[in-house]
Amino acid sequence: MKPFSFLMAALLSLAAAADAPAREPDPKFYIFLCFGQSNMEGFPGIEPQDKSPVERFEVLSAVDAPKLGRKRGSWYPAVPPLCRASTGLCPADYFGRTLVAGLPKDVRVGVVNVSVAGCKIELFDKGGFKAYASTAPPWMANIIKEYGGDPYARLVEMGKLAQKDGVIKGILLHQGESNTNDKQWPAKVKTIYENLIKDLDLKAESVPLLAGELVNADQHGACASMNSIIAGLPRVIPGARVVSSAGCQARRDHLHFTPAGYRELGKRYAEAMLPLLGGPAPAPSRPEAPASASGAAPR
Repeated sequence: MKPFSFLMAALLSLAAAADAPAREPDPKFYIFLCFGQSNMEGFPGIEPQDKSPVERFEVLSAVDAPKLGRKRGSWYPAVPPLCRASTGLCPADYFGRTLVAGLPKDVRVGVVNVSVAGCKIELFDKGGFKAYASTAPPWMANIIKEYGGDPYARLVEMGKLAQKDGVIKGILLHQGESNTNDKQWPAKVKTIYENLIKDLDLKAESVPLLAGELVNADQHGACASMNSIIAGLPRVIPGARVVSSAGCQARRDHLHFTPAGYRELGKRYAEAMLPLLGGPAPAPSRPEAPASASGAAPR
């Protein structure tokens, strides 16, 4: 091909690309942002029944995870762990699995999970997280570093990326152990929620916040007193929902759930969300039969 002809072909190709319509987000790809501390990360312990992928349920990796074959910012089948390679089963796993079972067959579900074990809610306050992060112990600092030093900013970054493919339909939170008895916790969560709504150009009335209770008093939860404070969240965030942890099995540390507990709690998040998506509310699930709960160090 002569140089002039080659140049003209290249220019025509560029012009055609410029005129091509931009890819629109799929309105039937429902995205959910998840954040919190170790229970939302998922405590290590994944059982065989949890390891098979479920059609129409995906995870957007928020970090590079070579051990899992994942790269930051890419979608993968939602097989646990959904957070980072060192984490485990979490409420988001059976939230997504329950949603796809209850939604129309042409709807996909995607989750983005940015969580940090042991952190206070202050770590997600974009205006003041640096002061808190500067006091983090080395093991927590290493987790924060995986999120580029700013977990909130990483959640927003991944949220914007996800919006190119689908529509954010809700935000899931499980946090509070490190803020036990902090009566200002609902107000702090409200600030973070409102920042997410603004920074991702969302409408609060169409993006509800679901917050799960900590290990319940019926499981001798070490931080169960915090549940009465979590219960106040809907008073400061209209449309917020609190997901009960009653009956969800706990480990011997009384801080974390067993795999059966995570499955049950995740189903309950989905049961709270499904009616908000226009689907029927499923019959409330029943906790699995008790199994021996393994102990673990607090996180």
